[in-house]
Amino acid sequence: MIQPLKIIIAGGGIGGAAAALALLRKGYDVEVYEQAAELGEVGAGVQISPNGSRALDYLGVLNTLKDLSCAPERKEFRLWNTGDSWPMFDLGARALDQYGFPYLTVYRPDLLATLVDAVRDIKPDAFHLGSTVVSIHQDADCASLTLQDGTVVSGDLVIGADGVKSSVRRELWGPDDPRFAGMIAWRAVIPMKDLPEHMQKMVGSTWIGPGGHVVNYPLRDGTLMNFVGTIERDDWEVESWRVEGTEQECLNDFDGWHEDVRALIKSAPVLLKWAFGEREPMQQWSKGRISLLGDACHPTLPFLAQGAVMAIEDGVVLSRCLEKYAAQSPQQALLHFEAARVQRTSDMVLGARANTDRFHSAELVDKVRAEEYLTKEMGADPLHDRYHWLYIYDVATAEI
Repeated sequence: MIQPLKIIIAGGGIGGAAAALALLRKGYDVEVYEQAAELGEVGAGVQISPNGSRALDYLGVLNTLKDLSCAPERKEFRLWNTGDSWPMFDLGARALDQYGFPYLTVYRPDLLATLVDAVRDIKPDAFHLGSTVVSIHQDADCASLTLQDGTVVSGDLVIGADGVKSSVRRELWGPDDPRFAGMIAWRAVIPMKDLPEHMQKMVGSTWIGPGGHVVNYPLRDGTLMNFVGTIERDDWEVESWRVEGTEQECLNDFDGWHEDVRALIKSAPVLLKWAFGEREPMQQWSKGRISLLGDACHPTLPFLAQGAVMAIEDGVVLSRCLEKYAAQSPQQALLHFEAARVQRTSDMVLGARANTDRFHSAELVDKVRAEEYLTKEMGADPLHDRYHWLYIYDVATAEI
């Protein structure tokens, strides 16, 4: 019998776990090497738009995840200082009617755990923890990772799914040089019961104002509220999700904002902050028997809510390309994967960047100008143009 390809994945986060699941379901042998001592995600929310739900359904885990998630009734814009609201787009039943799959808001640890459990159902020992990659190597016959303890692990292919600070990308393409985007973000997950009663609702809100914006939406069947507040600042540039800030510093950043925004901050048990770095979308990320996916090759600002979804899509499309082309040449299969994803992922990264100006416009300084601006930029037609192409994408039929 012909032995299945052995695929080594560096990184056991959402992208790595999704790729592992997609590949195992195609019959490939997969090993995942993760530097952390245990599998886990930062406690935060993630939005899974219909294209992401479609990909999770392809992986066989959507129904499990739906039971752990929320399907908000709608998304709305709110003005930073008055709280006046404008509809963004309806979710719930309308998303199902239009796209066939739901728009979910998910606790990141629940998403990762669902993917990991599904991987382990197929291959219980697929994940190797405490495994830090220090170098990579490839030749005509195989590709390998060298770990910090000196262990060398080899396979037919290596996939770097090791995030924005990817060791595999650095080894393959050299160090990157992110630009500080001039913004920091505050993140918290808040028990819903700790919020004022009028804020305990199944609605996603995007508060927009001059120089900043805030996103909040429910998680875990409405028991939690996710909070992300982005503000333009130039005095702190640490690109990390795990630095804790203070309530007062966060309140200072959102001085003058509506009391509901300030209530979110005051109710947060912990406030984490990080600085945004910007990178140009990579146009090439495969070389020989080694490739990248997710944040390792197309890290994005979170303003299109597609970061996790992009990585999940990558994993599915990678598995389809290997299924179709690997028998001819595994290296060519990786090039097909790259070609299938490069335009879409570039458009996602650039679309998220463009939303920065829309969400932070000086036109939002007062209500009259804000109403004119929202009619022009955030009406039904411009929103359709910016989001429909994202949501209609089908990982199962996309051209490869």
